[in-house]
Amino acid sequence: MLSRRTLRWRLAPPLPRPFPPLPRPLIMTLRGQNGWSVTYSSSQICAIKGSTVDLKCNYTHPDTVGDTVIEVRKLIWYTKGENDTPVDLKDDQDYAGRIEYKHGCTVAIRDVRESDSAVYKFRFITNHQNGKYTSSPGVNLSVSAVELQVIKWERKQSGTRAEMTCKSKCLPDLHPYIWVKNGQDVLTQTSSSFSYMFSDADRISCAAAGHRNFPSPSVFLKVFMLFLPDAPRLPSVALRPSGEVVRGTSVNLICSSDPNPTAEYIWFKKNNPEPLSNYSQLVFESIQSSDSGEYYCTSENMLNQVTSEGIFIDVKYAPKLPRISVSASEIMEGISLTLSCSSDSNPAANYTWFKENEKTPQSSGQNLTITNIGRQHSGLYFCEAHNSRGSHKSKYFENVILDQLDVA
Repeated sequence: MLSRRTLRWRLAPPLPRPFPPLPRPLIMTLRGQNGWSVTYSSSQICAIKGSTVDLKCNYTHPDTVGDTVIEVRKLIWYTKGENDTPVDLKDDQDYAGRIEYKHGCTVAIRDVRESDSAVYKFRFITNHQNGKYTSSPGVNLSVSAVELQVIKWERKQSGTRAEMTCKSKCLPDLHPYIWVKNGQDVLTQTSSSFSYMFSDADRISCAAAGHRNFPSPSVFLKVFMLFLPDAPRLPSVALRPSGEVVRGTSVNLICSSDPNPTAEYIWFKKNNPEPLSNYSQLVFESIQSSDSGEYYCTSENMLNQVTSEGIFIDVKYAPKLPRISVSASEIMEGISLTLSCSSDSNPAANYTWFKENEKTPQSSGQNLTITNIGRQHSGLYFCEAHNSRGSHKSKYFENVILDQLDVA
């Protein structure tokens, strides 16, 4: 009589994972475990263009870890780079000459610009090999200029009567403003609306009360009558920081145009009619793979509405947990068996197959094929997916066991 042998496969338990020595808080306001923490004084700051902004926080660490007395070696505020490779603001050319580290973990940014709008994070590094700590999501800084809009004007024999408004997205609607004619204050602590009789040579600007040194751009009434209002030009869109977009990092899309009266901005994602933001910046505090896609903005004032060209965001991320599938449910001795590994990743992953207790890989590629399968192939198999952003091993081994059945 002939004997028949059958191969069966089953899932083995997940691989044990080491416990991280320095856990990070899940949200900004929670204290980290074991005494490690960073707490930001404010998670949202809106600043007037040209002013100085202080980003403040507090941090704690244990006095000792094991036999090591903890000493802080470096303090870093940053917007670019990942947590392990941050670009210090004082080394960032976009902030050259404008950064001052103060007492504690306070940093001052002078002469803030609209392009400074971003999420800022603080990181401190100690003398312990694992003593590096960053708290997320950070501080979201928005920068807005004071904007003067000419709403209505009328030419008269004695000059031009103009109705104007002054506003900033950082200030409430009822905030008082200062109106300036030819460098001299005309009215102080007044509302955001202003009506006045001007001569053709007058130069007009406005400033928010408490921010007198950061006025709006000046408007020359004679020039205004000749060339303004001006419909918005085609908006330009920019990605900040530029370069590769990695999942979990902070990313800003910035829409800019130069109309007068000032335009309102709206951000959209292609094939989604719902507006994403009514500001010139669209902020992703922790961008995800689902945010990949094409974005565009519209710029609109009393004269016209124009739409920017699209900008595409392609979010890169390391492979997620690989999945293993098997080509056959019942495995007979002598057949050909294929194990397949798949993982969601961007860019696409490469795959390597391993067998337990063997250092040499079994195969490179998405599939591992075993021909003429026999007892010598019994064992625990797993795959590893890897790309330029990282790697991930399959959570479960595929256990192929050779059993002897019904030998007569």
